Amino acid sequence: MIDTTVDNHIHTRLCHHARGELEEYVLSAINKGLRKIFFLEHLEVGIDYFESTWLTDDDFAYYHAEGKRLREKYRDEISIGLGVEVGYNPRCVTEIEQRLALQTWDRIGISYHFLETDSGHLNMVSSKQINIDRLDQYGIDDVLDRYYKDLMDAVKKLPGQVLCHIDAALRHHPKAKLKPSHHALLDELLDLVADKNMYLEVNTSGYKTKGEPYPSLTILKKAVKRNIPLVAGSDAHCPEDVGRYFDRLPGLMEKIIDRGQVADGV
Repeated sequence: MIDTTVDNHIHTRLCHHARGELEEYVLSAINKGLRKIFFLEHLEVGIDYFESTWLTDDDFAYYHAEGKRLREKYRDEISIGLGVEVGYNPRCVTEIEQRLALQTWDRIGISYHFLETDSGHLNMVSSKQINIDRLDQYGIDDVLDRYYKDLMDAVKKLPGQVLCHIDAALRHHPKAKLKPSHHALLDELLDLVADKNMYLEVNTSGYKTKGEPYPSLTILKKAVKRNIPLVAGSDAHCPEDVGRYFDRLPGLMEKIIDRGQVADGV
């Protein structure tokens, strides 16, 4: 089952594309009856992109200091984890490891947002038209191929406990669809996640955009077949979104179990 008393994925204004202070998110979680939250702020290294959507070293210093203060202040009401969402960059693995070593983390999530191209990085999880156009130029099937191959490398090389956004490159392009070759790569990736005893995130932000969570039931069934534990994350970018749609997750698990296994290639 999915524990709906823990929100495993929360951002704040520190990532430069969310709003609200850490304490506002903590209070929202308390008001909603959660027993634990994990802040999972963005870390990216070596990305050439037209806007910054991640924290600087100074941001992280403040994040840890403020997070520890809040953890002490609200210790009798909620447990607060200070984590990081690491964006993979195949060219910068050593630098990423060095940045991670600067702090102690309660949770390390692995994601992959930015794909390197000849004209800089494109944001695979963005709905902005400029990124959709660049996905077209690169070729969405080739993007999905690289996405899953590189994400396998990320799981192998980075010290993560949870895989976030396993479907990032599928989310916004209208023609993005898994072909049999992509399913084969996805199966390899999930085997690695299972071997490393990692969690897979069920991201409830999908209920707002498409009426169901990220990733799809097809992918979630593959994970459950491998006994990969699922964790809930709101991917909140404003305080009121903490724990959003968690009440729908028990019904989601019933769908995953009741409908049986989905054949590869669907």
